[in-house]
Amino acid sequence: MPLDVIMPALGMAQDTGLIVAWHKAQGDPVAKGDVLFEVETDKATMEVEAQGAGFLTDVSAEAGAEVPVGNVIARISDSAESSAPAPQASAAPAPSSDDLPEGKTVIMPTLGMAQDTGLLVSWHKAPGDAVATDDVLFEVETDKSTVEVAAGADGYLAAVLAEAGEEVPVGQTIAIISAEAPANPISRSAASGAAPVAPAATKAEAPPAPAAEPKTPAPAKPAPAPSADGRILISPKARRLAREQGLDLSRLVDAGHPQPFHVKDLEVLKSLPAQTPQAAAQAACRLTAEIETSGFAEFASWAAQTAKLTDTDALLAGLCAASLGHPAVVAVESFGETRCYAASARLGASKASEDAPQIRLRDLRFTPITSVQVGGEEIPTLTLARRGNGLTITLEYTNGHLGAAEAIALLSNFAGRIEDPLRHLL
Repeated sequence: MPLDVIMPALGMAQDTGLIVAWHKAQGDPVAKGDVLFEVETDKATMEVEAQGAGFLTDVSAEAGAEVPVGNVIARISDSAESSAPAPQASAAPAPSSDDLPEGKTVIMPTLGMAQDTGLLVSWHKAPGDAVATDDVLFEVETDKSTVEVAAGADGYLAAVLAEAGEEVPVGQTIAIISAEAPANPISRSAASGAAPVAPAATKAEAPPAPAAEPKTPAPAKPAPAPSADGRILISPKARRLAREQGLDLSRLVDAGHPQPFHVKDLEVLKSLPAQTPQAAAQAACRLTAEIETSGFAEFASWAAQTAKLTDTDALLAGLCAASLGHPAVVAVESFGETRCYAASARLGASKASEDAPQIRLRDLRFTPITSVQVGGEEIPTLTLARRGNGLTITLEYTNGHLGAAEAIALLSNFAGRIEDPLRHLL
């Protein structure tokens, strides 16, 4: 069955993309991952890869053409012969005015041709907030990177249609920016009712440009230098896989492998010669935070009465995932028992899991123990212990788990959420 090749959306304010050059010609064989063409927006030029194997057919836009986002510009077919004419991307119905305010729709952007969904990591603005075109509106994570996405318009955030921690299909509307301040801003999850997919631009395609020499691709940028604070630069997916497989990322750093690391670099790591016990040793690190009062007990009581969420371990796992900034498998140790949760920032979304944990939360609030220094943990470990009317929160990790900046951010975020759990709902 032919696979449509569409003009991707590379940014929130993008209606069209300029085809700079084709890397494959009509009828050429292509493999999955081959660069098909280059597309230019007002901010960047990007190489677009094939999503499947076959033959490039039905090319309907030449180099130099400016094509609306979502339009089909070619196909990948089973044979080199052209198939039926490629259909143009159809427009989905616009949001009903009875449900949503009028304004500019904000969609889940396409950051790669093989991307079907994006993980909404966090919102930087709250419903009703004023926003400017260049303000960071939210962060989205794909299998390759975490990207800050700008609002793309001036106005007010009138509707938020997806929550942090949710996987949202590419092209789905996740927010609306209105020209006037909303009287009753809307906030809901994507699961409560999928927002429509933003329509492709309706303006006429520009006629093909006169024959011109393709633009010379910009020279490759040098790899970024390692972080000065010791943080290892790596894609979120690769970091998760490394933790699940027990891989020591610092070995890639010591070997001089260029950062940032991606999933393919984990194979390089696995191929490195075995370490001696002395070389394998990692520095045990420890950070401590103290809070005068804890609002968690009141928060747990409220969650049980209002939302019927009676599993306090699941609530703690959710606070931990929210502090990390992305979903994670959290092991919660309390009363001599360990339970694992697939946790996210969304309240009530933490579910029991049998997967290997990526972080441990040790709850010692109801024991006589007031401080810990265990060291040598195989995964980052947060420990809660009593301190008068407040709590001591300790983070133990190795330099292979987290960089210094990541550890400080994790502990600060978690301590703030334990002190005032309402932060979890914002």
